[in-house]
Amino acid sequence: MNVTIVDYNSGNISSVINSFKEVAKDKVNIEVTSDLNKIKSSDKVVLPGQGSFKSCIDALNAINGLVDTLNEFAINNKKPLLGICVGLQMFADVGYEEIETKGLGWISGKVSRIDNQNGEYKLPHIGWNQIKIVKQSKIFQDIENDSHMYFVHSYEFIPEDKNVISATTDYSSSIVCSVEKENIFGTQFHPEKSDKMGLQIIRNFISL
Repeated sequence: MNVTIVDYNSGNISSVINSFKEVAKDKVNIEVTSDLNKIKSSDKVVLPGQGSFKSCIDALNAINGLVDTLNEFAINNKKPLLGICVGLQMFADVGYEEIETKGLGWISGKVSRIDNQNGEYKLPHIGWNQIKIVKQSKIFQDIENDSHMYFVHSYEFIPEDKNVISATTDYSSSIVCSVEKENIFGTQFHPEKSDKMGLQIIRNFISL
């Protein structure tokens, strides 16, 4: 099996790469690339994202044909894709970080700044927080409800269809922290920084 981590110059993804390689243990081929043909031929794709919504979308668009290739992979061919942090946020129609920016449009919704209730909550939301599993997602196999995951974000994904939400976390309000729509999966938290439970999520995705 070939699992491709898309490297599109969106910040340091070494911890993502290391975690996937640790779980794969030479049984699965982990490729880190922006090569369109390698992405097309892979069995699963991981779309990481660090920085702002706009910077990540701009970085995707800067590689000629990459967005079309990802659309073909996830939407046309319905192969499993996991978005992490801003990788998940880019599933939305639009994001409002920096300026209004068009997203991939895979899951209808928007990405807005977390309501920190007039400074009562610090932004970014950094550190460990519990997740509430609201739908038994395939990537939550053997993950207990109220498990702690590691977060770093100031913006949240608000999907139009609440049925895609698989987990939430409480930070000023109930924030979507995981989605599943057919073959498309996303986590707002960082599984690669979430210790054993995070590695289990990576294992579950590889095992789909």
